[in-house]
Amino acid sequence: MLEYLRHYPDTQADTGGKVRKVWLFEMRIHTKPESISVVDERAVTGEVLKASREASKQSGEDREIGRSPLIVPGGVAEFDPVEIESIRGRLLAKPAERFEHFVKDLMLATGFVDVSVTKFSQDGGVDVNAYASATMWPVERMLVQFQAKRWLHTVGRKEVAKLRGSLEPFARGVVVTTSHYSKAAVVEAASAGKAPIVLVDGYSLARIVRRIGLNVV
Repeated sequence: MLEYLRHYPDTQADTGGKVRKVWLFEMRIHTKPESISVVDERAVTGEVLKASREASKQSGEDREIGRSPLIVPGGVAEFDPVEIESIRGRLLAKPAERFEHFVKDLMLATGFVDVSVTKFSQDGGVDVNAYASATMWPVERMLVQFQAKRWLHTVGRKEVAKLRGSLEPFARGVVVTTSHYSKAAVVEAASAGKAPIVLVDGYSLARIVRRIGLNVV
């Protein structure tokens, strides 16, 4: 059973390498019940959808895509959008565990030190630890902890809150994804009275990769 979650405009490169505007529709897959009789289909479907939407409401799940995340690299608008989409596509093609190691490589390439990848567990906690180097002298040795989401679907509020709860004292948190963030995730990241979480979406990530010239293989 598929439940509609959200839809939004996006850009993708077609088989000819041309960037095109597309609409993405995100659906939730319900695996239970495994089968529904034709007679009971309407009643069972209604119950499942009602329970799902109530759970979404209680968890603060948002069906809207958030606007710009908290970090948007400047001065990179001149990059070829086809090239940027190609980089994002190659990042999406990486296995989830390999994507975490790519984030490690990216941190090393941008001046961080003592960068390490945690044990792969898919639990939504910290995936990469990195320390600010001496060249970042105002924040030297600050611990930055990353959650890497090699996702096609939207990152929601729950993932942002879960990372914040996993941070070590005084560490800065960053979520890096190949996709987008929901409006609720953006609000959660900048909630007053809470440690701010930096959000990097797929296009910002691809632009950072292009700017520093890191090879995506």
